[in-house]
Amino acid sequence: MNPIELTKRQNQIIELVKKHQPITSEQIAEKLNMTRAALRPDLTVLTMAGYLEARPKVGYFYSGQPVNNILSDFIKNLKVENIKSTPVVVSEDTTVYDAIVTLFLEDVGTIYVHNKGMLTGVVSRKDFLKIAIGNTDIHKVPVGVIMTRMPNIAFVRDEDSAYDAAAKIIEHEVDSVPVVEPITCENGKAGFKITGKVSKTNITRLFYDLCNDKLGGF
Repeated sequence: MNPIELTKRQNQIIELVKKHQPITSEQIAEKLNMTRAALRPDLTVLTMAGYLEARPKVGYFYSGQPVNNILSDFIKNLKVENIKSTPVVVSEDTTVYDAIVTLFLEDVGTIYVHNKGMLTGVVSRKDFLKIAIGNTDIHKVPVGVIMTRMPNIAFVRDEDSAYDAAAKIIEHEVDSVPVVEPITCENGKAGFKITGKVSKTNITRLFYDLCNDKLGGF
């Protein structure tokens, strides 16, 4: 079996650990000019794959002993439909205020937006923060005004692998990606219906379940 294919950033992390071990996640994040939250998925992958060893209150060490591709092959064969969860969706005409309330009541980092059942956009906590600290009346502005619109949204489908979903979350540095299926609207326009989401929490739960042998049925 071939070793797991690493991203450019994951290779950078390995080189940093080799050079500065032991090194903490805070130090790695600082050297790469990124946040610890954005770095965490890469460290999880590298640790689970056996490239790095994490020691509490000490830092990361380079082990140089990646595990066989049994784990990576399993994740690449595990489909998105097996790990996705329910998305939080609002319509384009929902006010920013109501969307923010929904965000906190549902305790999510991202809200997806639809128009007559078709996925049209996505709004993150950062988007809400930007408009909330301004002079805009969030009780009157619809969420459709501030959302990131299609086609500028990374997404996956049920038949994609869990690895594909994790890679897109890392590559685009987002909290989650929507799971979609193609639809045709009444006007004949093609689009996508959102059927779920894969978030950082879903990926973390996947690793947890793998370690606790809870995925044997897939």
